[in-house]
Amino acid sequence: MSELDAEMMAKALEVGRRGDPSPNPHVGSVVVAPNGEVVSTGYHASAGQDHAELVALRAAGEAAQGATLYVTLEPCSHQGRTPPCTDSIIQSGVRRVVIGCRDPNPHVVGGGGAVLERAGIEVVVGVMEAEAQALILPWVKYITRGSAYLALKLALSLDGRTATRTGASKWITCSDSRNKVHQLRAQLDAVMVGINTVIADDPQLTVRDVPGRNPVRVVIDSKLRFPLESQLAQTAADIPTCVITTPEADPEAAQALGDLNVSVIRVGAGTDGRVDMAKALEALAAREVVSVLCEGGAELAGSSLAAKLVDELHAFIAPVMLGPRGKPGAVDWAGPEQPTEAPRIDPARWELCGSDAYVYGPLKYPRKVVRK
Repeated sequence: MSELDAEMMAKALEVGRRGDPSPNPHVGSVVVAPNGEVVSTGYHASAGQDHAELVALRAAGEAAQGATLYVTLEPCSHQGRTPPCTDSIIQSGVRRVVIGCRDPNPHVVGGGGAVLERAGIEVVVGVMEAEAQALILPWVKYITRGSAYLALKLALSLDGRTATRTGASKWITCSDSRNKVHQLRAQLDAVMVGINTVIADDPQLTVRDVPGRNPVRVVIDSKLRFPLESQLAQTAADIPTCVITTPEADPEAAQALGDLNVSVIRVGAGTDGRVDMAKALEALAAREVVSVLCEGGAELAGSSLAAKLVDELHAFIAPVMLGPRGKPGAVDWAGPEQPTEAPRIDPARWELCGSDAYVYGPLKYPRKVVRK
């Protein structure tokens, strides 16, 4: 990997983080002249619009002749919502294509890289591959496993509490942390809470104080206790809102919610009679929801962690102590037997959000050690 290839792929990755392409992946592209100067850039703005390569090539025009095209994800060679990118790349006259990572889509027959090579274009694959794969992590789970990517958000005190002994929880974390949460909402397709959170807090689950679109709002409610007077139900006509419940839930309650434009999705229950979270994520993926931010409560977070469904963790830790009588744990689950078996953020990234510590990253689940 040359220094120029690394530099230009890093630029393509930066550009690729823009846009709102779900249910398609984030992709960035850069056209570079033979002298090393950047001619143009492009990213996939939204589903149905031109892919990143086409945007960059169109902006480059005749300057693409003899140039190098950098793209974070292998160009498509199949007809989807848009024509194959490989056709346009071949017609553009570029002499070289540098790819971050291969297309993991199991439904795609034939790789775009091979098509380009057969057309006489030099192809290099795997430049900044780990970073390119990280850019499309949610989409990879969605396209290969038919399940939505799940990010879990926690807000807690230094001693692990989520509320005082009286139940007061607004606000433990500072305004900077809350703004960061709203940014996360705007970046993901949906935001999810359990029914206990809806009943206790009556949240809006919208994006406020930061730019961005509202996510789909999802409530996990096994028995359909969803209050019709709640803010979520009363605003469902304006902001897509759904409730995921079990087949046994009251049909009259479902009809009342449907009358308020709340979509009712029924999935199988687990052995405990509650919504099977793995099936819930599959049901959301079937509706083109690629990524979900889970904001609580403790039971929902615990069941998702226990089932090893959480892909990414975001924890906001406030420099306050709420004491042993404060509301325990942001997560309600039995937990691991040994510290070595605990799920861990890896790699962990730490930032300051105002006065709070913010740690986030992909969640890894170590294999349980069986002692003989």
